[in-house]
Amino acid sequence: MEKQKNAVGRRKEAVTRVFLSKGDGKITINGKDYKNYFSLVYLQNQVESPLKAVESVDKFDIVINAQGGGIKGQAEAAKLGIARALLEVSLDYRPVLKAAGMLKRDPRSVERKKPGRKKARKSFQFSKR
Repeated sequence: MEKQKNAVGRRKEAVTRVFLSKGDGKITINGKDYKNYFSLVYLQNQVESPLKAVESVDKFDIVINAQGGGIKGQAEAAKLGIARALLEVSLDYRPVLKAAGMLKRDPRSVERKKPGRKKARKSFQFSKR
């Protein structure tokens, strides 16, 4: 691998651009270390999970640009982006990532608000009489 590989990850409203290159395991998100950007441990684990699955935690440097959504959406978008970038490095990673369910975009998003209701499904209190 002579130059960096890139991929896009999406989840809810979050979009991340992932740039993967040979290195020693540094992960940077929007100019910050990922452990500072995602203060919650389970979100840090989300970002690391594709690398742990293919046992290459300290082989690649990753730079991520994250936009939109909240931190959970951004973490899961980063997970998908890293998994897709790893596929560009080597197709040998595909069975492991696919078995772990990391190559599938999560299609769930916020349901729209309906007219005559408080939220998407919540209604006003019903009074019979």
